[in-house]
Amino acid sequence: MPGASTVYQQCLEKLHWATSRLEVAIEPAQLHQIATLIVGPMMGRWRFFHTPQHIFEVGGEDDPIEVLAALFHDVVYVQVDLSIAFNLSFYLTPFIREVGEALAIRDEAELPNDRAFSALLEIFDFKPGQVLEIYGGQNEFLSAIVAVKALEPFLSLDRLVRITACIELTIPFRPRSPEHPSPVDLLHERLVAINDGFDLGLGTRDLVEATKKAVRVSNRDVIGFADSTAHFLANTWNLLPETNHSLIGSSSYTVKDYRIALQKMEGFISTLKAETIFNHFHGEPNAQMYRFLEDKARKNLEVAKLYLASKLVTIATIEALSYALGLNVPLATIMGIHPDRGSRGIRLENFIPQSRDTYRPKTDLEWQVLNFLEKGRKGRGKNEDYDLDNSPLATFLVKSLGFGEIRYQCDRAKGFFDRKLSAKEFLAEFDLETTKTIVHAISSLFDAQKHAMNRCYATLASFSNTQLISQMRDRRERHNQSSTHNATV
Repeated sequence: MPGASTVYQQCLEKLHWATSRLEVAIEPAQLHQIATLIVGPMMGRWRFFHTPQHIFEVGGEDDPIEVLAALFHDVVYVQVDLSIAFNLSFYLTPFIREVGEALAIRDEAELPNDRAFSALLEIFDFKPGQVLEIYGGQNEFLSAIVAVKALEPFLSLDRLVRITACIELTIPFRPRSPEHPSPVDLLHERLVAINDGFDLGLGTRDLVEATKKAVRVSNRDVIGFADSTAHFLANTWNLLPETNHSLIGSSSYTVKDYRIALQKMEGFISTLKAETIFNHFHGEPNAQMYRFLEDKARKNLEVAKLYLASKLVTIATIEALSYALGLNVPLATIMGIHPDRGSRGIRLENFIPQSRDTYRPKTDLEWQVLNFLEKGRKGRGKNEDYDLDNSPLATFLVKSLGFGEIRYQCDRAKGFFDRKLSAKEFLAEFDLETTKTIVHAISSLFDAQKHAMNRCYATLASFSNTQLISQMRDRRERHNQSSTHNATV
């Protein structure tokens, strides 16, 4: 990730470009203040995917309204940051209050008489007193408040409404059905009503264009679903540590920590439908492009489902075996130290032999998944210091068992995670020879670590006792002399 000063300069340039295109005069000091407001939260320690680079890409390069909406659309991300940046609270506290561990819109009697906020409520179809749902638009709503109040001194209400509409449509993965209007159709209906109720003076064409801007922003926000499959998987892996903070630190998280992160992602991907990802409205995007985006997302999801199932069966096997050592065993204990930052350590894959019966994939999907497991995701995401790019043990399991067995064992693994199966029950219906190979590899890893420690001791013992004792005596005397001198002073 670029340094803070570089990101700040990029944000400042985006702000300057957008406000210049809108012919809005803003003093440099005020632009600097807005840039600082945006960059601070986006550089948070837990941000791995929702980073400054993401908001720059979401905004595109052609439309100032879209650029401004994108710069603000992720400034609040409660479940990632585990808080709201202090500088943002100035804009939020007049409208938002805490209710236990949740956040809620203030009751009507508490809210200030604020025309821009009233319009914002209508765009999101939220009500005073409403408790905000984490996955029901909370982050987008709070981010929109910050955008509106930070830009209100410089922009007219109709422009603020268009920016807010773009942010609202980035609420992702909302269900669609033939019986109900889509989220983008509902947004357009609300824009029409707001235009009349707030006398914005926008024409029919203006309102259609405002909705199209929102479509472009929302589609760029999730464009990774239609990226190359390698990049899609890499982005998926960048999302894991954002909401699974225990994964920070490649040698400290436990087998269970890693399994929970995978289990949550597999659960999300397995229920996600391609038709809920992208939006289209009045030819934006055109029919051919929309079909491409949806079809590519569907194929990527199919790869991700089988890929995650393979990873989940692998970690279930490791977790069940790790119970022999105790609960909450560090993953590095079983797998070896992660080879990050150029370090070299003894790894479990060094002791995994070629599979006994090399499985040949039966479909293009299976070939793709096996290729990613064996050779790695190799995407363009942030360096994945917490996990390997490839999956040697999962590759061994797939080649030994086949994807049909992987799918079957994935369902059983979920039963093991839910404590419907004990570790012994899960392993009892697993291929015995495969389990034996993994156990032998783990034992060999432990033996290699034991031998490494013995070699270290042997190196120390190779010094003559006389020489070593003499060196220790000299150091102790120098230390005592230094301590006596300091005490005298």
